[in-house]
Amino acid sequence: MNSALTPLELRHRIRAGQYTGNTSGCAPGFVQCNLMILPADWADEFLRFCTLNPKPCPLIGVSDTAGSPMMTALGEDIDIRTDLPNYRVFENGKLVKTVPDIRADWRDDLVVFAIGCSFSFEEALLADGLEIRNISEGKNVPMYRTNIECQPTARFTGNMVVSMRPMLAKDAIRAVQICTRFPSVHGAPVHLGDPALIGITDINAPDYGDSVSIHPGELPVFWACGVTPQNVVEQSRPPFCITHSPGDMLVTDLRNSQLAVL
Repeated sequence: MNSALTPLELRHRIRAGQYTGNTSGCAPGFVQCNLMILPADWADEFLRFCTLNPKPCPLIGVSDTAGSPMMTALGEDIDIRTDLPNYRVFENGKLVKTVPDIRADWRDDLVVFAIGCSFSFEEALLADGLEIRNISEGKNVPMYRTNIECQPTARFTGNMVVSMRPMLAKDAIRAVQICTRFPSVHGAPVHLGDPALIGITDINAPDYGDSVSIHPGELPVFWACGVTPQNVVEQSRPPFCITHSPGDMLVTDLRNSQLAVL
């Protein structure tokens, strides 16, 4: 049902509490974004962190002014406080609650960062005939903490989180070719094959999202993931932070084709 909705219609349903699931496969053709919201006195440094780590943190947009929940550059009538299915609120690096909207938590010093999401490149993979297992099984994509270190700043440090999609080797090669054209939504995979080489001990027990089937002969293919900032927040411990709940993205009015590079 939700795949037939426009991004604006989907956001309005989310705002009204009529859709609460993850957004994988929703509003095909349109850019989805991870969310990071920080106090203004941490925002400039997080912007530098994103610049240093473009694979897990490719910036799609930043709020024009501190305290504004509207992001007009990303779509019509976007209200960051209400238009994602679920949010996570952190205090001093600790997750304190998951909520369906953040109107009660909003402050006039908050700056919003919209970060590219792998759900956007899934469309290009599907168009080329590749199966996306989390979509075909109706699940959230599996995501894992790794031992891949991000480039740190003075206050932000931590390891990369990756998303995984199983594929045959020939399909994985094609996925590399396709996703290289989409650096704004994580680009090419960061690892193929043995999960242990990047610190993942159990491929069937993701840290976020759902486990998916891996068929005989398939390789796990790993992309940098926009949940990385949440892992970094736990280590860097800003006094206050709001993020999306993994898999529950901001669906924008931007088209995925706008992000492709030749």
